Amino acid sequence: MSKQADLSVEFLGFKMKNPFMLSSSPVSNSAEMVGRAFDAGWGGVAYKTVVSDRIPIIHPSPRMAAYRPAGKRQLGVQNVEQTSDRGLKANLLDIMYLKKRWPDHLVMASIMGFSNQEWADLAKACVDAGADMLEVNVSCPHMTVEGSGAKVGQCQELVQKFTETVRNSCKIPIVAKMTPNITDITVPAMYAKKGGADGIAAINSVAGLSGIGADDWVPSPNVFGKGAACGFTGPAIKPIGLRCISELAKCHDLQLPLSGIGGIETWVDALEYLLVGATTIQVTTGIIHYGQGIVENMIEGLSDYMTIKGVKSLKELIGKALPNVHATHDFDLARQGIARYDLDRCVGCGQCYVVCRDAGGWALDWDAKKRRPALDEKKCLSCMVCSFACPVDGLITFKEMPKSYRRAETVTLGKELETQRRS
Repeated sequence: MSKQADLSVEFLGFKMKNPFMLSSSPVSNSAEMVGRAFDAGWGGVAYKTVVSDRIPIIHPSPRMAAYRPAGKRQLGVQNVEQTSDRGLKANLLDIMYLKKRWPDHLVMASIMGFSNQEWADLAKACVDAGADMLEVNVSCPHMTVEGSGAKVGQCQELVQKFTETVRNSCKIPIVAKMTPNITDITVPAMYAKKGGADGIAAINSVAGLSGIGADDWVPSPNVFGKGAACGFTGPAIKPIGLRCISELAKCHDLQLPLSGIGGIETWVDALEYLLVGATTIQVTTGIIHYGQGIVENMIEGLSDYMTIKGVKSLKELIGKALPNVHATHDFDLARQGIARYDLDRCVGCGQCYVVCRDAGGWALDWDAKKRRPALDEKKCLSCMVCSFACPVDGLITFKEMPKSYRRAETVTLGKELETQRRS
């Protein structure tokens, strides 16, 4: 495309040239890293979480492990990454440097206190360093400092208390970062709002175990014979992130700007977060996978999409999909359909036949001579598992059937037992 679309957004009063941000993580550990990202095209940063010097931060070693199920491309990263271990002074100097060198880029300082007073002190220190806004990090699922991180985020009263402390300590915007490791993410978000939060960031990493060593029986990452349930990130958590952002955006009592995080690697991922209500997009694992340069593809892809769709401003896309996000009881169950096969493109692998028998409606017969499936429309459940297994994209699609269509009942092999029981 010849002309780039307008990707600028306004987030809590700050005009950004695009919505793409580094999230508070290893990719935003220093001004040197963040500065290179700004030059590469990123619009802002949630600077890696700053803490006081009262409790030393020591990262476990090793601190990360890739999740590669069945040898596939890494679908995520399991990590025990802590907050910044660089010391408060070094981080404040770097925040100061970033705002002096790149004043038109958003610098959101992420903070975490280990006492109520520390939250206040950190807020004041980051404001003095020139931060545009603050991120209240109450969501890290694997802090080695007991009683911090997600332990706070899972206690809504503490979320409100610490957010309120930060609110009373500064006048710049506050964004509260939510944990997904909770039943209803809107609950702590509402308490953050009561405490004075101006925006919400979601999600932080999902607590999990991505792998256990078959020889040593230790979870990954293996920290000298010990593992732990800790933060999992990457493409595999995107469905959780999208759900959480959509729930926050649809919460009528919340109505706060949102920053979307979780599994974002492409412009399509970013678009999906925008469509369910995010104003800005934060990335970590995508950079771990491919480097800071992915922002160029995200900018180009999103810009081209907007041009093709005739969208003049990114604001027009934010929340556009929310009217289509419903509870499952709202579905029109009177409308039914089946799988449709473009057999001219079929490669004859037979995977559709296998999965339909083993996981579907047993709706396919197999022509061994032609090596082609034959669909019994009355048996098709429209589960679409055959399309997941097919190696040819778009060969198997969904087709709506007329209202007169009736699906055949699944065979019940136990009917003869009913007769025997009566006799």
